This record gives sequence, structure tokens and C-alpha cells, in this order.
Amino acid sequence: MLHPRIIVAKNPEEVGKLAADLFETEIQKKPACVLGLATGSTPLPLYSELVAREKSGKIDFSKVRSANLDEYKGLTPDHEQSYFSFMRNNLFKHISIKPENTIIPSGISEDVEAMCEEYETKIEEWGGVDVQLLGIGHDGHIGFNEPCDHFPQKTHEVKLADMTIEANKRFFNSADEVPKAAVTMGIGTIMAAKKIIMLATGADKKEILHKTFWGSVTPQVPASILQFHPDVTVICDEAAYPF
Repeated sequence: MLHPRIIVAKNPEEVGKLAADLFETEIQKKPACVLGLATGSTPLPLYSELVAREKSGKIDFSKVRSANLDEYKGLTPDHEQSYFSFMRNNLFKHISIKPENTIIPSGISEDVEAMCEEYETKIEEWGGVDVQLLGIGHDGHIGFNEPCDHFPQKTHEVKLADMTIEANKRFFNSADEVPKAAVTMGIGTIMAAKKIIMLATGADKKEILHKTFWGSVTPQVPASILQFHPDVTVICDEAAYPF
């Protein structure tokens, strides 16, 4: 089993800056790199920092490609809580990345299976993901891969766990408004990334980080599969540090 490289930051803002350092290095090394991107509150400091760095001339996103982890089932791209809207408002509209170079699973596709296959094909055509950004759920989910009896390989539709719905209700008026399903990259797709960067902030992530990287590898803790990945960096704040 492989343990991750752990970088401990003082606070979420510093987590964002340290993560931005790694992304900046990758983009400078490979201007047309493929970034796997994530949503939620944890990566917001990173995205703010990336926007600031392009404005100051340190990064150029004009050739970068990106593939997002997931999208809620049933939400149109213009819905304010869709991940399409999240990425546009928090990153894409502020940088020079080309719209045709950003892909996000569709939450409204009539043929979900075909859409998922097209998504996988596009990532393969791009040569795979160079750096995959991840958060981690309290139950160990990555993307929307919830605890279950196996590790799903490819992009697929998934029913959201009650814990995930509860955690995400803060973005909606109530838990009833949170979609009950999503489309997510599979574990196999995530594991195929050349490099993985996981961000975690807050004391409530401490226990699951320890279980993920120092516990048993089990689909009941989906992120535990990362123990088999050769290049994982965890950037956490002091509150989330698992020791």
C-alpha cells in the first residue's frame, strides 16, 4: 500500500495557495494539460488563487483542457446549483480557458449510458487526465462514488447517499431540493489520472482522511482505493490533519 504525500497548511486559504502552486507547475510544464476538476466549497480558495495568478501573468489557461468529476442528475446547465454553473461562475468565466476545452457530465441527457461513454472517449482522446483534483466526503466518497459493494470503473449514474444529500443541502433551500442522483466519473477513471491532488479542510474531515489512507482498502470507503495510486498529494489544513 502507498501512503500519500501530505502537506499541512494553516487554513483553507493557504490550502488553496499550496494547491495552486502544484497546478501552476503543471500548466507551465504542459500548457495543454488536462485537469480533472471538482466542485464544492473546499476548492474555492484554489480557484480564486488560479484566477488571480492568470490575471498577474503567472498562468495561461488558453490551451488547458478540463474534465469535471460530476454533475447532479436533472439540473440544467443554467440552474444556479448545477456544477456547470458552479464552474462557470467560480473559474471558467474569469480565465482564458476555451469553452470547447471544458467538459462536464450532462445531468439532463436522455441517454445517460451513451453520454457517459462519450465522456470517457473524450478524456481518452485528450490523452487522459494529468492532474485530478479531489475533495472527500464524510463517508469517503470521491466524485459522487458512494460507499457500495464494488469500485465502479467508468463514468456512470449513481444514487446519492442520505449523508451526501444532508451535506449538500446547505447549497439548496432544503434537503428536499437536493437531487437524489448524479452522474460521476468512475473510480477507474479517477485512478487513471497521472497525478491526484486531494484537498481537505476542517476537523470533520480528520477521521475520514485517516480511514482512507491508513485503513483497509474497501469500496465501503471509496477513497481508500487511492492507496494503490503512485502519486497522491493530500493538502489539508491543521484541523483536518489525520494525526
